[in-house]
Amino acid sequence: MALTEFWKGSEKYICDQSLAQAFHMARVLGMPLLIEGEPGTGKTELPIQYAKSMGLPIFTYPTGSKSNVESFVARFDHVKYLRDSQVEILNAQRAEKGLTSKLSTGNRNSENLADYVVKGPAAKAYATPHSVLLIDEIDKAPREFPNDLLYALSHRKLVMPESGEVIEISEEEMPAIVITSNREQELPTAFKGRCIYHYINFPDETLMREIVLKHYPKIHDRVVEVALDAFYQLRNLGLERAPTTRELLNWLKYVQSFASEDSIEKIKSLEGLGVLIKTQADMEKIKRSLSGEPEPKRQGFYN
Repeated sequence: MALTEFWKGSEKYICDQSLAQAFHMARVLGMPLLIEGEPGTGKTELPIQYAKSMGLPIFTYPTGSKSNVESFVARFDHVKYLRDSQVEILNAQRAEKGLTSKLSTGNRNSENLADYVVKGPAAKAYATPHSVLLIDEIDKAPREFPNDLLYALSHRKLVMPESGEVIEISEEEMPAIVITSNREQELPTAFKGRCIYHYINFPDETLMREIVLKHYPKIHDRVVEVALDAFYQLRNLGLERAPTTRELLNWLKYVQSFASEDSIEKIKSLEGLGVLIKTQADMEKIKRSLSGEPEPKRQGFYN
């Protein structure tokens, strides 16, 4: 297991009791913590802030449509190996001709296959005791990727390709592994069964106020009050993509650059709405709401 003291958050991150308990349990059991929830609820920030506050190295793997275990664990650079092999042959031929200068291989030796292993975040984390490993937005990866991770995450030993080098870590030094998902697709049951699971609910207004004050401790109370009122009204409009915590913090960072009274007026007029709203349809819906226009009727097949 990794470092197992109960972590309750940091100066910049509020970790509520249920999330702190799940994270603690995952580290005690040496299992990955799978965090699901809508975007902007602080899933990715948890391991980042934990590593920062504890002074631990963090290794991150942002998943995407081309993610695979090879890039996550390690891959062998065949191109570099072939090129260096050719350079070594050329250097031998140059030596036979009495030439003393050599072409460089960057201090690599083709007989040492470990020189050509490119280690991914998993191999680096397993080679670093008490590190933090973040697998971010795993729901964006191909379906087979979570299944392929089962073996890699269930054993404390990784074997490097071609070189056969073994990276093994004890249970006491296991990295703290956090996996995030926005639930764009359902993850395999077998994969979820190997994780400690936690769902982060979107913060209510009370908690959101605490989050804001963590980031902007000197912000004027009235500015926070008016901003939160506007923010949650927007979230209650049934938008395609409701504004998130991250976007609220960015909005407040912008309006804070003005005097308090000016900030409040800018919030009330929704100045800088592009920080919060990210689709044209949502922009149009907000404009209709502000003007009192009714929602347009959807055109059906028989209309």
